This record gives sequence, structure tokens and C-alpha cells, in this order.
Amino acid sequence: MQGQIVWRALALAALALVAAPGLARAGSREEVRLGKINRFVVIYQENHSFDNLYGGWEGVDGLAGADAAHTTQVDQFGNPFPCLPQNDVNIAPACPPNEPFLIEQFIPPSARTCPNGVKDPTGNPGGCTRDLVHRFYQEQYQLNGGAQNRYTTGSDAVGLTQGVYDTRNLPIYRYLHAAGHPRYAIADRLFQAAFGGSFLNHQWLIAAATPTWPGGPADQHSIVDANGMPTSYPLYTAIGPTLDRPLTSTCPPVKPGLLCGDYAVNTIQPPYQPHGSGAQLPPQTHATIGDRLSAAGLDWAWYSGGWSNANGDVNGPGWTNGSSACTDPDTAAGAVWPNCPNRFFQYHHQPFNYFANYAPQTAARAAHLRDEEEFLATARGSSKSCGLKPVSFVKPIGLENEHPGYASEHQGSDHLVELLRAVNESACRKHTMVIVTYDEFGGEWDHVPPPGQGTTTPGPHDLHGPGTRIPALVIAPGLRGKFVVDDASHDTTSVLGTIERRFDLAPLTGRDAAVRDLATVFTAAPVGSRGG
Repeated sequence: MQGQIVWRALALAALALVAAPGLARAGSREEVRLGKINRFVVIYQENHSFDNLYGGWEGVDGLAGADAAHTTQVDQFGNPFPCLPQNDVNIAPACPPNEPFLIEQFIPPSARTCPNGVKDPTGNPGGCTRDLVHRFYQEQYQLNGGAQNRYTTGSDAVGLTQGVYDTRNLPIYRYLHAAGHPRYAIADRLFQAAFGGSFLNHQWLIAAATPTWPGGPADQHSIVDANGMPTSYPLYTAIGPTLDRPLTSTCPPVKPGLLCGDYAVNTIQPPYQPHGSGAQLPPQTHATIGDRLSAAGLDWAWYSGGWSNANGDVNGPGWTNGSSACTDPDTAAGAVWPNCPNRFFQYHHQPFNYFANYAPQTAARAAHLRDEEEFLATARGSSKSCGLKPVSFVKPIGLENEHPGYASEHQGSDHLVELLRAVNESACRKHTMVIVTYDEFGGEWDHVPPPGQGTTTPGPHDLHGPGTRIPALVIAPGLRGKFVVDDASHDTTSVLGTIERRFDLAPLTGRDAAVRDLATVFTAAPVGSRGG
């Protein structure tokens, strides 16, 4: 553990030296406009790559600009597939050409495939797909050093990785193209901070670091093969013994350039209630953005859908259970009152619940870990003056966060519009920056190589990431047009960097010290002419 602390300190010192390019020049438009923002709302959605969701947005580096070298998928031996193999029952008979294809062609929004992406006449409509594997080592194999051509081979969902949505039919697209829409920017070079899944990228959103379990049990460490893969899939056969676990492989790595040691990179349960079954990560003690804000006297909250029910905050905002029993019919099986989590509540989406500073019964937990209903009520009640905190993180519950498998993309996008309307129709809009982004790629292909994967994309990088490009949307006053595209290179920690530089907070690690902040949206050029 001491070695890891030293490593983090050295990384912070080294990368802080190159942080200057990420800072707005004194007196620049970026600095002036960012200085007029006094509130930030960060809405953290789930599991989509940029091309999968925003690839059809006009003006962006999307599907229209994707070259064949970065779209054609190859097998384990480097041979292009003649067509995209499929194991999804809705798509398999077709075997589409080896290129991106529209998901709605096979699974329209009206399809009764929710949850789990399986045809079921008694299921719910919404056009859900299955969940796709999205784990730490697998994504590095899929990226293939920036070739972007092994998403299909490295996935349990094979060719579904190339599926994309009709961007212009999404509720969020229609909202931002309607009369009176707010000024907005699409950041089309924002990458998930770390390789892999939701657990890890939530940690990077609040701490710019990968959690550790010093001396973690041997059976919790992964074992990877010579290609860096920890398991076999329908189109990939592992070379020798493998094991896919929450922790990285032991050191030294079997393949140069792979992270190893006591790092928790795949889903693992928090140390405190609410939590699910399985191994629990010991309480973490390194600094978070919440700690920085509190030390500076700035109020903040992590607003999570379903939190009051899950945390046992009886009669708190969003509470839907009784005074002595879990009476909500959607409560998870086995719940014991007062902890009555919804069956789609995701424990590993609650990053502060992994930290000792926010343990149960602490004042910090009560003050800062709140229910999403409280955020909505505050925003909607801000008609004359803004009641939102300086920093609000908003995490919708499973059914409303767009996560493939258990959430409908279109219904999740509807909920996103609801959140944006609540802020935009309030007095808060005058001085608030709303940042919408996604925790990670959800196992879905994107054509733009992340920093560190090849040489085409600049930006800080290390053995933790960044990974696949993800959708990012910024709504703020002071943009140069009704719609701009920001092509500066960012990752998830750019959210931290923006907050830190606006409020003069010290960076948490080397990554958020070096990355460019999102004030770049204020110098992005308008794209064409937009209605409204």
C-alpha cells in the first residue's frame, strides 16, 4: 500500500507540471465565462459509446466520418468477419454486414424486450437490448491499441457491439432541436476516464483514482492470458488458465502495459449498506471532490434515484415504503426494513458509499448523500431564485439511466429531458452549467481511439485509462451559439477539473491536474444555424 501511495504522489507531482495547457489563460473568454458559472449540475447516465448514441448528431465526428479501418471488426487472428456474427435472438438470423447497423431496425422502441433484451409478449415495451460485457481487461483487448476493431471478438454479445441508435429519434435530440431550447455544446472528444465498467468510472468521477484492496484475497485477483484477456467468449478462446475477478492480476503483469497489483477495477460491493451480495471492498480513505468542496465551505450533494428507500431514510424525499415494512412492490427480494432498495437500484453506482468519510451515521453522509426527488423538487421550486447547491451530482435509478439490459434507451432519454427541463425552466439556468455524460461505453464500439491508444488523440493517459469515447453534452449560458461542437480532448476527470478550477480547489491526482477542463465549450464555434 505504501508503494501505491508513493506512486500516486509522484504521479500528481509529475502531471501537475503539465497541467497548464488544461487551464484557461488568464483573462481569456474561457476563464471569464467559467467565472460567471456559480452552480454545476452533473447528470451521470449509463453505458453508451459516443457513436452508439450520438453518432448521427450533425456537426460531430460521428458515423459519417468513421473510416473503414476503424469500423471493420476482426476475429482473434486478425481476419475481418464476412458479416457481423450475432447471438441476440432479435438479430441473429440477419448477420448484418461488417459495419455499424441501426438497432431499431431489429429492436424498435415499441418492442416488448424489457428487461434483458429478450422477446416476451408479457414483458415491457421500450426496445431494450441485452447488457454487453464492459470490463477492465476486456476493453483494452477490444481497443487493440487504437485499431478499434476487436469489440466484437472481445464481447459476450459479439456483433451487437456494432449496433447504434438513430440519434435523431432520441428524446434528448428532439428536445435540443425544439423551439426555445437552451444553448448547448456537444463535446465529441470526451473519453471514459478508466477502462472497464460502471463501478470504476464512478470512482474516477469523484476521486480521479482507482480504489485499492491492499492484500486482497488471492481468489479476488484476475488471471489474464498472453493477450491480456481474463476469460473466453463465443468468438475468443483464452490461451491457458484465466480468471475474471474484481481485482487486477498480481504483479508482474504477463503482458507489458497492463495494470497489476491490488487495484479494484471490476464491480465489487461497497463496505456499507446499502450493498448487494458478494465481496465488499474495504473502506477507502483517499480524497474525493466532496472532501475538497466541503473543506472550501461549498455545499454539494450526490442525488441518487431510489436512495431514500435503499438507505432506509424513512419518510425522506422519494420514500415509497411503510413505517415498519418494505411495502413498495418493486422492492428487491430479501430486503429488510428500513433498507428497502428498488430491485433496479445499483449499489455500485453509489461511489461515496465506498469511503470512510461517508459511512453510515456520519454527518457528512446525511448532508451529502441524498435522493434524486429532492433535486427535482429543489430545481422545480426555483422559479424566482435558484435553490440548487454549488455542485449537484445526479444519478438516476436503474430503470431511468439508459443502461442496456434493464433500462430502455428511449425511456431513459425521456427522464434525462425531465431533469434538463427542471433546471432550464428555473432561475438556476442563468448561472448554471449542466454537464451530461455517461459513465462508460457499455461494451459498445466507437471509432475514435482514446488517448494512449495509438498516436492520433492527445491527452493524459496511464495504465488505468482513458477508455472508449462516450457521449457528453454541456448546457451553459455564454456559449457562442445555440449549438456548438467542442472537439478538445477530455476525459471524465475533466468534470472534476472544471469544478476545481472554477472554485480554486486543489486537484485530486495527476489526471485531473493535467486534463483539459470543459471551459473549452465557451470557445467552440457554432455549427450551422439552429431553430429556436
